[in-house]
Amino acid sequence: MKSHIPFAIIAFTLVIFLYGKCFIFAERPSTWSGRFWARTQCSTDASGKFVCATADCASGVIECNGAGAIPPASLAEFTLRGDGGKDFYDISLVDGFNLPLSITPQGGSGCQSTSCAANVNAVCDPSLAVRGADGTVIACKSACLAFNQPQYCCTGPNNTPETCPPTQYSMTFKQQCPQAYSYAYDDKSSTFTCPSGGNYLITFCP
Repeated sequence: MKSHIPFAIIAFTLVIFLYGKCFIFAERPSTWSGRFWARTQCSTDASGKFVCATADCASGVIECNGAGAIPPASLAEFTLRGDGGKDFYDISLVDGFNLPLSITPQGGSGCQSTSCAANVNAVCDPSLAVRGADGTVIACKSACLAFNQPQYCCTGPNNTPETCPPTQYSMTFKQQCPQAYSYAYDDKSSTFTCPSGGNYLITFCP
C-alpha cells in the first residue's frame, strides 16, 4: 500500500478509513486519553449500513459514536498530560494488526518518534490471519483474540510479567515492529514520553 495518510491529533477519538488522503487539524486538548485507528475496505451496503472489513466499530454509520475498534486493529494510544504532567504515547498491536502506522511528535523537545512500518499481514501465522473476500490476509489477530487462553491474554494465573512472557506469536509482532507493544507486558520498549504541550502527527501506511 503506497498511500500516506497523515493527520494531527485532536480532542476526541477520530477514526479514518482509507478512501484516500485525509488531513484533519484541530486544537490540541490540554488533557486527553484515547486511541486512534484506521478502518479498511469500507462500504455502504444495500440497506445503507456502513461497514468495514477491518477495525470496524459496528455503528452502522461513518461515525463510531464512542465505540471502539473491533480487533484486530493497529492502535495509536495517547495520554496527554498524564503522570508528572508528561504526554505518554505508544503504538499497540495488543489488539492485533491491520495497517502500518507511525507517531511523530512535533514541537516538543527531546521527543522520540515511534512506528510500526512493517506489513505484519505478510508474515501472519495462518492461525491468526483474517482474510478478505479475495482470500488475501487483511489483518492479523493477536494470540489472545485467536485462542482466548491465559498464557496469551496475561489473565488468571498468567497475570504478571513473570508469569506471562512473550510467546512465539507476540515475538513475530515484535520482530516486525520492535517499537510497538506486542502483548500486554511489553511496555519497557514501547511506551514513549514527551513534555506536554507539543502536537503529534499520526501517519497510516508510512
